[in-house]
Amino acid sequence: MKCPFCNTDDTNVIDSRVSEDGHKIRRRRRCLACDKRFTTYETIELRLPQVVKHDGTRAEFDRNKLLTGFKRALHKRPVPTSYVDAAIDRIVQKFLAKGEREVSSRSIGESVMEELYKLDKVAYIRFASVYKSFQDVDDFRDAIKEVQ
Repeated sequence: MKCPFCNTDDTNVIDSRVSEDGHKIRRRRRCLACDKRFTTYETIELRLPQVVKHDGTRAEFDRNKLLTGFKRALHKRPVPTSYVDAAIDRIVQKFLAKGEREVSSRSIGESVMEELYKLDKVAYIRFASVYKSFQDVDDFRDAIKEVQ
């Protein structure tokens, strides 16, 4: 690790600590050339799969897009933010665990619907109405029967 003060490659780790959540390591370092100290952080870098959209184009997996979808569906619904974060974490973990390099946007949408179904039935119907492109009242009626 290069020293940020004198740019020398010769540094020592003098202390390492794991963060409370266990996802980062904080390292105190000392430069052997200028004797200054600095801190570095080591984190896990996970490679999420590429998303293959309906039209065949590819995009990066974006956790924020999942959050936006949940927020729209759950607008003015009594669901705690921690539950939404946990649902998004489950979706991300599901696709990481598969170990595939690509995932279809359709399978992501299905996963979002599964999680919304568990969290809030109204939000599930809101999301399904857009995701499944409901055309008339009968489509809503069928979705309501599904959740009852």
